[in-house]
Amino acid sequence: MMSNRENFYTLYNSITNLDPKIRFVTILDKAGTILFGGQREGIENYLSEEDQKKSIKHVTDAWFSRNQCSSGIGEGKYAVAEYDKVKRFTFPLHNNHIIYITTETEVDSCSFVDNVLKIRDSS
Repeated sequence: MMSNRENFYTLYNSITNLDPKIRFVTILDKAGTILFGGQREGIENYLSEEDQKKSIKHVTDAWFSRNQCSSGIGEGKYAVAEYDKVKRFTFPLHNNHIIYITTETEVDSCSFVDNVLKIRDSS
C-alpha cells in the first residue's frame, strides 16, 4: 500500500504536468499546513513569504467554513477565484485535506477543473 507521501507526490506530479501555466500545487491539511507540493521552478513570486502563509490560511479557513452548510446543499466540489495575475483553485481531498493550486489567468477554468477532478478521483 502506498503512503500518503507517495500518493501526494503522484497527485502533485499529475496535476503539475497538466499545463505549464500552473504556478503552485500543494496538498494542505485542515490547519493550512503544507503536507506536500510547492511552486513550479522559475516562477516569480507575487507574494512575500508572510503573505503566502496568510493566503494559504485564508484558503483553508474559507474552504472548511464554506462546507459547514454541506448537510443542506451537499459537499463542495471545488472553488475558483480569479485575480488580475493568477487564478486560485481549491479542491477537497479525502481525510480533511485540500488541493490548492494557482495558475496563470490564461488557463481555461472549466477544462482545468475537469482534469484535476479526474486526476484526484483516480488517485
